[in-house]
Amino acid sequence: MKISAVIPVYGCRAALPELHQRLKTTLSQISEDYEILFVNDNCPQNSWEVIEEICKEDHAVKGIELSRNFGQMKAILAGLDNAKGDWIVVMDCDLQDRPEEIINLYNKALEGYDVVFARRAVRKDNPLKVFLANAFYKVYNCATDGSYDGSVCNFSVISRKVAENYCKLRELHRGYVMYIKWLGFRQAAIDVQHDERFEGESSYSLRMRISMAIDLLTSQSDRIIRLFVTGGFVMSIISFLTIIGLIIFKFTANVAIGWTSIIATIMLVGSLIIMVTGIVGIYVGNIFMQTKGRPLYIVRQILNDED
Repeated sequence: MKISAVIPVYGCRAALPELHQRLKTTLSQISEDYEILFVNDNCPQNSWEVIEEICKEDHAVKGIELSRNFGQMKAILAGLDNAKGDWIVVMDCDLQDRPEEIINLYNKALEGYDVVFARRAVRKDNPLKVFLANAFYKVYNCATDGSYDGSVCNFSVISRKVAENYCKLRELHRGYVMYIKWLGFRQAAIDVQHDERFEGESSYSLRMRISMAIDLLTSQSDRIIRLFVTGGFVMSIISFLTIIGLIIFKFTANVAIGWTSIIATIMLVGSLIIMVTGIVGIYVGNIFMQTKGRPLYIVRQILNDED
C-alpha cells in the first residue's frame, strides 16, 4: 500500500460523504494504491451508518468501529495500528483540514522528511479556543523543555517507520503531535489553508480541554512537582526569616503579635500542603491507571479488512 489516510470520526456525520470524495480525488493523484480508514469513536450522530454505506460503495475504504468512545487520540492509534501504507495521513473529519493539502504535505515529505505537519497560518476557530491552545502550549513547553507550536495540528503525513514507532508507545494519556515530535526523525511543517468547520461545533468542551491539559502535563513531566518543591523550600526560608523578624520586632518595639497573622500563616501553609498533595495524587493516579495494562481501545468490527 502506497498511502493511507486515517480519520477519527466523532460528530460531523454530514461531512463524511464529501470528505470521502475529496480524499479519493486527492489520494488518486498520488497513487491508485491507497486506502482510507474511518475510525468511528462511538459517534453520537451514528456516523457508522454513513461509514457502512461508503464501505459498500468503495472497497478502498476501511471502516473501524470502536466498542465505545475512547477519545480522539485512541481512535488515531487504532487507525495507525491498522494502516498499511508506506506513508500515512492523519486528519480530522470535520473538513477544517483540506484534503487537497495532502499533496503539498506529501511532496514536502519526498524532500527527505519522515514527518510533515500542517501549520494553520490563519485558524478558523473560536478566538477562545485559539487563546487556550496557545496558553497550553506555552505551559507545556515550560514543563517539558519542548518546543511546540500551537498552530501545528494533527493533520500530517508520516512515514511507515514513524507510525510503527508511534504505535509502540502504549501510554494511556496521549497527545499525537507531542508524541510524534518526541520520536524525533526528520520533521518539517508547512503552512496550509484552514477552513471553517463543515457543521456543528467541536465536541471538546472547556472542561474537557482543561482535563486533557492536566493529563498531558502530569503524564509527560515531573517538573510541576519539582516546581512546588522549590516553591515550598523558598516559602520555608521566608517563613523562618519572618518569624525571626517578628520576634525581634516584639522585643525591640514591645508590640504584641496578633493571632491574625498566625491564622493567616496556618491557612496559607495548609492550602499549599493540600494543593501539593492533590498534585502528587494525580501523578499516583496516572501510575495506577497505567499499571492496569488495559487495552487502549477495543474494536467492535472492521469493514473491508482483507486480513
